[in-house]
Amino acid sequence: MPEILVVRHGQASFGSENYDRLSELGWQQARWLGEYWAGEGQRFDRIVSGDLQRHRETALGICEGLGLEDRAVEELPQLNEFDFKRVMGAYGEKNPQAAPQQGAVRADYYRFLKMAMHAWSSGEIDGAESWQQFEQRIEEVLGVLSAGVKGGRTLVVSSGGAIAMMVRQILGAPSHSVTQLNMQIKNTAVTHFFAGRSGVSLHSFNHVPHLDNRLRREFITYS
Repeated sequence: MPEILVVRHGQASFGSENYDRLSELGWQQARWLGEYWAGEGQRFDRIVSGDLQRHRETALGICEGLGLEDRAVEELPQLNEFDFKRVMGAYGEKNPQAAPQQGAVRADYYRFLKMAMHAWSSGEIDGAESWQQFEQRIEEVLGVLSAGVKGGRTLVVSSGGAIAMMVRQILGAPSHSVTQLNMQIKNTAVTHFFAGRSGVSLHSFNHVPHLDNRLRREFITYS
């Protein structure tokens, strides 16, 4: 039965001019995951990522940890994150009093993003793509991934919102669950799916076996 292991990218550069690149910790998180899998004897028949910089760098870091520096990574833009800046900007234009002020703490931005995602999913605001278009491309890419390697194992690197939408669709959960799930997903966390004749099923969600120990728990991040 085909397995799909979907990894959220490593810690990005929150607060910098280019959020889309990994921080030094983000690189290390990715390498640690690859090293963990190498120690467990894990192998992958296919490696796929979105085409955002943080996706490419995370895939590269994992491959370095696995000892696969020359391994080719297939890019599928359908795995990219929704344009959260556009969604937040649209919500801020409609609700300027809710927008975080300069110097606000990270938690204020997360609360604002949560409100903006709810407004986007309910059709109150427009993003770069509609909520329905976001749902459709994630549904399509799940089909591509599940059909990719018969009986093999596929490693996927994506983003929190896209992974949350995958889980929502597979479980048949309501739309608002995407926002709740998205806020929980850790950097380089692994969500494990199986693909069978009856469709894709969820095996585990949001695991960080490479970080969940007393020496590394302080390096668990969410941005």
